[in-house]
This record gives sequence, structure tokens and C-alpha cells, in this order.
Amino acid sequence: MAGFPIPVSVLTGFLGAGKTTLLNRLLRDPALADTAVIINEFGEVAIDHLLVEQASDGIIQLSDGCLCCTVRGELVDTLADLVDRLQTGRIDRLARVVVETTGLADPAPVLQSIMAHPALVQAFRLDGVITLVDAINGNATLDAHVEAVKQVAVADRIVLSKADLATDAGDAEALRARLRQINPGAVVLDASQASAATLFDCGLYNPATKSVDVQRWLGEEAGHDHDVGSHDHSGHGHADHGHHDHGHRHDSRIRAYSLVHDGPVPFSAIEMFLDLLRSAHGERLLRMKGVIELAEDPSRPLVIHGVQKILHPPVQLPAWPDGQRGTRLVLITLDMPEDYVRRLFAAFTNRPSIDTPDRAALESNPLAIAGR
Repeated sequence: MAGFPIPVSVLTGFLGAGKTTLLNRLLRDPALADTAVIINEFGEVAIDHLLVEQASDGIIQLSDGCLCCTVRGELVDTLADLVDRLQTGRIDRLARVVVETTGLADPAPVLQSIMAHPALVQAFRLDGVITLVDAINGNATLDAHVEAVKQVAVADRIVLSKADLATDAGDAEALRARLRQINPGAVVLDASQASAATLFDCGLYNPATKSVDVQRWLGEEAGHDHDVGSHDHSGHGHADHGHHDHGHRHDSRIRAYSLVHDGPVPFSAIEMFLDLLRSAHGERLLRMKGVIELAEDPSRPLVIHGVQKILHPPVQLPAWPDGQRGTRLVLITLDMPEDYVRRLFAAFTNRPSIDTPDRAALESNPLAIAGR
């Protein structure tokens, strides 16, 4: 389909984080022309009335060419309607979609709608997750609501709003450090720095370099744990993790870490590893990104992207963009035993005979193959 896939960005953040203010500012940016903004209810998000040009069937045409839509029923229906409008000529061009979630929402179902629907996956691609955090109430919100922690954990971009109103600079810096700890792979910005240029184009393609940038997409430059051996065996991640937690009871439930294997891996081994991981702990796998060197075709990296039990159809790139081969998976998990994941990954990547195991035995007792 010409013009597809269309990038979709998910804008989330807890109640009062400032999504309305940010949306209004973004909609004035010429870079967001031909953008559809999907919001839950127009009454909840007060888009400036001066921008509104006309409205019909839940679609509001803004004066700069943007569109706003309410979610009528399921998000899938709204996205499908946008595709239909584009294909029938009722929309001239659609360059981007921004989906704003409710403040209480777990972003995972929204991401799954974009990544899993058989028709929509051809028309749309997930560009990134943007999470707003209130600099004044952020620490209290993260303490009280695990949903807020999950919103931070799955983000590609974290926007700190109301930082100019925070009276205690130490508290604001402590919040920034906490956000970096929950999600070391995300870029953290003050709201004053938030623009189309800084919030969007989070995917594999880096518009600044006009090339595929695997390291940037995986968030590795921001400090993920690369050393497969640098972990304790308690299943809860690093032994000192709780020391930095300062009583934030939800934070220690989140782990972001990398699985690395040098050399090619058979596709069957990766496929079974992912199947077992998702079947045993899928709800705890908040997000996963990965680049894999396949034994069957080592010259073309396989890119995978998953949310909980949903895996976006894997895509092979035409060539390795940065010269660094091997397999790199970045996982963000909630209450998942990290040691189990590492042992399972090691079992499938380090044992040649693992290509043809007794699948029924593995599924009934996956811990056995993990060496437990």
C-alpha cells in the first residue's frame, strides 16, 4: 500500500501530567501537518477551539491540516476508519498518528492494537511511546500507582512537565534519577524541550543520520546493562537494586536489561525461546526489542518487537547497519524472574542440540531446559 506503514506514536502519562498542554503545543508545529490525533474524549482533552475548522463523524479537521478523532468503541475501529478515509480519498494525506491514552491507562493494550491486528499491522507501525511525568507530583504518583511506573517503563521518550513550577530542585533531580533507573533506555526531556523533532521518529530509522540506527532504537546509548554476566542469581536483577529504591515499592518490580549473544542463532531456537518466554511470563514482559543474527541468513539482521504476549511480525533488514553483528535483545519486565530468562536464553543460544528438542517436554517444564 502506497504511503504505508504510517508511524504511530502513543502519548501517555498519569492524570494531571500535562498531556492536554503538550498536545495543544504540538498541534501548532508545522512539522505535524497531516497528522491524526486520536483522543479518548474531546471533553477530557480541551484542544484549543481556535484550531478547529470543521467536525463530522467524530473527525475534527484542524486549520493546519491535522485531524483529531475520538475513539469510537475500539481503537482498532478508529485506526481502520482512518485507513478507509485515506484509501477512498476523504483524507488527502496521513503522515503520522498520535494516540493519547487516558491517565489511568495501561499502555500495553494500545500498543498491542497497533502491533497485532492482521490488517492494521500492514498500515501502521509503532514509532514510539511518549510518557509525561509531573515534576511536582511525579514521585507520589509513581509510589501510589504501578500503572504510572509501567507508563514510564515502556517509554521511548519521557517528558518532565511542570519542572519550572517545582520549588525543590533536589526533588526534581531525584525524580529524574528515578526515571532513569526505571527506564535507562529512554530519553528524558523537560517539557520545554518537547517538540516534534525530539519526540517523534523513535524507530529504527534515524532521520538525523538518514540511516538505520540499531543502537539508538534499542536505547543502548542510555545505559542498558550489556554484561550478561553482571547479575545476581536471585531472579530479581542486580543485587544493589533495592539500595537505590529508597522505599519506592513499585520501582524494584521493574527491570530493564539486555541479553547478548555473539554469533548467529538458528531461527528455530529464537522462535522457541520467544514462544516459551511469552507463554510462561507474557503478561510480565512489558516490552521487548531485539536484533538477531540468524544462522540461516547471517548477512541480514532480523528485527523483533514485542509487547507482553504480542509479537510484531519480524522483519529482516537488507544489511547490518552498524557493522556490529550478533544477537541483542532488550527486555523491560514487571515481576519477571530475570535469572530464569537469562538461563533460558543461554540454553537456546549456547547448545547446538537445542534446535530439535522435545517441544512438549519443554512446554511442560521450561525450567528444566534453563538448567534450574
